[in-house]
Amino acid sequence: MSGFKVDFEPVGKRVSVNDHESLLVGAQKAGISVSAICGGLGICHDCKIRCMSGKLSDIRPVEREAFSDDELLNGWRLACQAFPRSDLKIEIPPDSMTTTQRLQVEGVTRVVASKPYVHAVPVSLTPPDLTDLRADWDRFLAQLSTGMAGNREPALPVIRQFSEGMRKWGWTGRAVLSSDGDVIGFLPVGEANFGLAIDIGTTKMAVFLVDLATGAPLVKKGIMNPQIAYGEDVLSRIAYANQSESQRKALQIRLVDALNNLILSFCDNFGIHQRQIVDFVVVGNTAMHHLFAGLPVQQLGMAPYVPVVSKPLRFPAREIGLVSAPGAMVYMPPNIAGYVGADHIAMLLAADLFQYEGVSLAVDIGTNTEISLLKNGNLVCCSCASGPAFEGAHIFEGMRASPGAIERAQFFEGDWHFVTIDNKPPVGICGSGILDVVSEMLRNGHIDQTGRFTHRVIRRVGEGKDESFILVPASKSGTGKDILVTRSDIREIQLAKAAIRAGIEALLRGTSTEEGEIRHIIIAGAFGTYLNIESAIRVGMFPDLPHETFLQIGNAAGVGAYEMLISEASKRNAEALFHRMSYIELTTDKGFIDSYVEAMGYEKKFMEV
Repeated sequence: MSGFKVDFEPVGKRVSVNDHESLLVGAQKAGISVSAICGGLGICHDCKIRCMSGKLSDIRPVEREAFSDDELLNGWRLACQAFPRSDLKIEIPPDSMTTTQRLQVEGVTRVVASKPYVHAVPVSLTPPDLTDLRADWDRFLAQLSTGMAGNREPALPVIRQFSEGMRKWGWTGRAVLSSDGDVIGFLPVGEANFGLAIDIGTTKMAVFLVDLATGAPLVKKGIMNPQIAYGEDVLSRIAYANQSESQRKALQIRLVDALNNLILSFCDNFGIHQRQIVDFVVVGNTAMHHLFAGLPVQQLGMAPYVPVVSKPLRFPAREIGLVSAPGAMVYMPPNIAGYVGADHIAMLLAADLFQYEGVSLAVDIGTNTEISLLKNGNLVCCSCASGPAFEGAHIFEGMRASPGAIERAQFFEGDWHFVTIDNKPPVGICGSGILDVVSEMLRNGHIDQTGRFTHRVIRRVGEGKDESFILVPASKSGTGKDILVTRSDIREIQLAKAAIRAGIEALLRGTSTEEGEIRHIIIAGAFGTYLNIESAIRVGMFPDLPHETFLQIGNAAGVGAYEMLISEASKRNAEALFHRMSYIELTTDKGFIDSYVEAMGYEKKFMEV
């Protein structure tokens, strides 16, 4: 048997692999750079992968040397030794890849006065002797009573760290206190205190390590959300979590483990001890928020789709196992609704919509796209299921933003021309690339107003539902195979862009606003950073407004989390945004379906030939 479908995550590349081809060969033929120094002999053990679903060939002796029994039981294999026996979903860990994906962590920043939740104060105590038999903690409380505010009933890990640390440091050090009066931990003299701002996206995570004394970020790092191995979108992860308590817990553990590994790498790289990690601000959509905090998500998967909690949360980092100081806390901003979460609040904070005059839109594009409209000082928002097409998913040759992915495309002089990430030979198409392709097809008359192929399409192959065209011939691709664009790909973009446009139209209706009144459209998110505005307008995702109306601000949710980490005032501002926000549920909006159907098509005025 041959031609099994293999979904390689987190790359998002789906390929056909024959039953006589190893997964390493299949990945390499698809342009996925899996490390294999030994050339596939099974000696180096570099090509470790994990089978999430499906059936593989029998385990070989060399794999029993590479993995423990528990690891083998949990699906770990060597790609060079594993052959498909059914359709598969395969997870490739970062250590097994020779190239990394482009992960958007940067965003437009503004100056925010630094006054964080925690601060450090000097502590110098007289050691106990036979004339002073006070307990260690009582000795510290006596100094607190001289002017320092502090919680007199800290957690046991904080007391333990204090007693051990002060003896080790000669009874001189620094106490880390919160603005609420909690004792977070203790540091030796000279050690700085750090915090982390974390934006948990459905696909990717952005993490900022920040020096809390200066408010300056030391490093900004993007990593893939490991939960993607359990489902590409929020609904599939909710469905997985709802099957059992252990499965919901597994999603939380994978997330926390990935963050802990990153924190430990920060500590190694910068010479930081984990006791110096004293504060966290974490944002994410409502499902990511709940899964991170260990809250149930069953109610998010069924009407009326309500969160467990909307108010801001603050809880000890140790409760979920985060590497940190013993009393470090996690702050999570409020959730607006079941599908508009704390990350949208963070984005709105960073975008600072109120600085603009007139009607403004803020659009955070992702698998689930959140949109807010500001008019006359009032904020109205909605959420639309734009789907994973803009991440390259559900696209025949789609992939995420990795080396070799086509990210820009243009048709001129009778053929297709393109730009790939890192200028590598093309191996697939990411979200911005497929949007350009559809836009150029429309401009050049390759598709009609319904999205069907016309006679102008070059290198057309197949018929009916299998109809496609060759975007990149095999001779020019990095896989040695033709890279195709199918009629189904066009349909996926129609569905995604129609959802976003219908969401915008719902907000305009709900606020009695005309398109022409919009003065600013702020576009955030990883995909929003790289999309071509002209392409987005041409396909009908956005209203046809002057280009100066649009501003792309990058990972604004991450920037908003960073602002809240260094500024308690920013947290209050974020919470104020929540209280002035109203929400439109699109499933009950009377005009949404009509707007959605209308937005599926294309406007004739954009067809130039």
